[in-house]
Amino acid sequence: MNLATLLEIGNHRLNRYKIYLGEQSVSSSSRYDILFEPVQIGPVTAPNRFYQVPHASGMTEANPRVRAAFRGMKAEGGWGVVSTGAVSIHPSSDDSPLPFARLWDDNDVRSHAMSCDAIHKHGALAAVELWHGGGAVMNRTSRIAPYSPSGISWAPTHVGFMGQLRPRIMDHNDIRDVISWQVAAAKRAQQAGFDIVYIYAGMGYLGYEFLLEEWNHRTDAYGGSVTNRVRFVRELIEATKDAVGDKCGVALRISLEELRAKPSENFSSEAHEVVSLLSDLPDLWDVKMDSSPTDCGASRFRPEGAHEPIIDFVKTVTDKPVVGVGRFTSPDTMVSQIKRGVLDLIGGARPSIADPFLPNKIREGRVDEIRECIGCNICIASWHDGVPVRCTQNATAGEEWRKGWHPEKFASPGSSDKILIVGAGPAGLEAGLIAARRGYQVTIAEKSNEMGGRLLFETKLPGLNTWARVNEYRLYALKQMSNVELYLDSELDAEDILNLEHQRVAIATGSYWTKALYSSLEIPLGELNKPNVYTPDDLARGVVPESPVLVYDFDNYYLGGVIAESLAQQGIEVSYATPAGHASAWTIMTNEQPYVHQALDVCNVDVHTQKLLSAFDGGEATLSNIFTNKSQRVPAKSVVIVGLRMPNDGIYQSLMARSEDFAKAGIKSIHTIGDALAPGALVHAVHSGHSFSRELDRQSNDLYLRDIPVAEYPPGPVI
Repeated sequence: MNLATLLEIGNHRLNRYKIYLGEQSVSSSSRYDILFEPVQIGPVTAPNRFYQVPHASGMTEANPRVRAAFRGMKAEGGWGVVSTGAVSIHPSSDDSPLPFARLWDDNDVRSHAMSCDAIHKHGALAAVELWHGGGAVMNRTSRIAPYSPSGISWAPTHVGFMGQLRPRIMDHNDIRDVISWQVAAAKRAQQAGFDIVYIYAGMGYLGYEFLLEEWNHRTDAYGGSVTNRVRFVRELIEATKDAVGDKCGVALRISLEELRAKPSENFSSEAHEVVSLLSDLPDLWDVKMDSSPTDCGASRFRPEGAHEPIIDFVKTVTDKPVVGVGRFTSPDTMVSQIKRGVLDLIGGARPSIADPFLPNKIREGRVDEIRECIGCNICIASWHDGVPVRCTQNATAGEEWRKGWHPEKFASPGSSDKILIVGAGPAGLEAGLIAARRGYQVTIAEKSNEMGGRLLFETKLPGLNTWARVNEYRLYALKQMSNVELYLDSELDAEDILNLEHQRVAIATGSYWTKALYSSLEIPLGELNKPNVYTPDDLARGVVPESPVLVYDFDNYYLGGVIAESLAQQGIEVSYATPAGHASAWTIMTNEQPYVHQALDVCNVDVHTQKLLSAFDGGEATLSNIFTNKSQRVPAKSVVIVGLRMPNDGIYQSLMARSEDFAKAGIKSIHTIGDALAPGALVHAVHSGHSFSRELDRQSNDLYLRDIPVAEYPPGPVI
């Protein structure tokens, strides 16, 4: 029995899904031509204005082939310049356990040469961000006392960045040493094949520390006046230019946020003064913010182009080209930046991860096919986790070499099997799209009257509307394909699936939130099954809890905080409690945590950290400290628990109980994917759906290729 028959006999109401979108006028017309003009960067020429600025990838010398394929894919996609992340010039710049790259010896040269070759293969320039972390690194592996202008250390509150080794005060010999290490690394970079070599004076690292008076208390020629404070950066630029000659462009990457806020006697700000003093030295200015939360702000708190008010003056001070970022996803915004004289090159980090082929799609008039960055910052969380970069929108990021996944190319189908996807959330939509792109006949059945799964609710919450692009991109693409059938109001059971004549079945039915509490052993324990106790699923169904409300959050990601914010904006009195030390504690990984607390404060949400929810009587909730057990009572007529999720795998279990019927029904395989397999973040759901379809009819059982370091030269001394 097929779906059409099922419709006719009325067992289910299966309505064909249709998307009505306003027509987009997209072409390679002259309005975007300016983005494809070449730009001179000292002795080298960028073929267009698309510049993948330096960003961490989590791919160090331990994964040179993974890194080369990742960077090379961007060049293939049309980025005119493709950069590394931070590359240490010396063991005194050691960011372990966070992943960082090196240029310390000949093995490192050969490792980076792989990336240069992959980038050059597609006609792009390769840039290297040479980096000394100064007093902002702990040198946990090298055990060298960190270098800093005045012995001032970075004292972060995030455990992952904390350390107890304080920096040394650099003397003149130390300054000469650092400059010599920069020169040696620049020469190695040139040997590896890089076309652009960076000096890094941003984000709290060594060059930046000399520029800012908070770090620089020196009284010699390198401290005091702005003219003196720029001396170290000036000498780094001059020495690097002498080292690479006329073979490489030299770029200065500089943070301007704090400097722009500081008054200057003869300039509009210290930022204006610094740029004026160095204006003609670098071949390229790469301008940015000072801290990761402001530089790479999540879309929930930072719009596209948020850097402009800080960096908009640079082109008025220097004649050299300027590149900057702003999570640019709209080609019209990019053109505006160029025409208004804000930037010469459109910098992209996160957008280049979400869609390496963004430039080519603009050039070819395929703007509606761009897989836009949603600004969730899972890519940044990957670096904090110490692993190769992940992306919610682009499941192929980091898998180009390991699994042979190309974001725009797909293996032909291995059979004529028809694919049934049950559930149209992020995992189901991704699975359906990739299977269809491979050439399979795909049917997606969704039980509700709209596709999108959990995002249908979440994207209506404060700041999360940009995340709707996860659904919109996939639904738009699926709508264009003749080998896809999309059905709404189609709640299938095991009997239906056995009768639908599909050979491969993916169950993508998501997960559900429980009312589980949390124990002092830091595991979910029991359930609070009482009146007026709710979960996010209840709110998604339209329940409005009675005020005052306690939101109890041990999920620790964004949702608990956003729900508290949303309820408060509806005029409800809200308290927020969590066993963690911060609200939405895991958002420290995605650069959101400071702004989560600010948002809750603006909404007058009382925040209680390090708390267990131990009782609720319909009028008050009892909280106890997770460490001391000291209790307190807070007013609450309702409780919303955001904690343990469990898979909605009932259909899968029913099917597996009838596995003896599979052969008769022609079913070859049944898999759970996404949250129905293992509840997680959106990135996990999308990757799960993508992996399912990539592996259809795959013969090998290999998980992925294991990369190894380049070791052509035997271990030797580090100088």
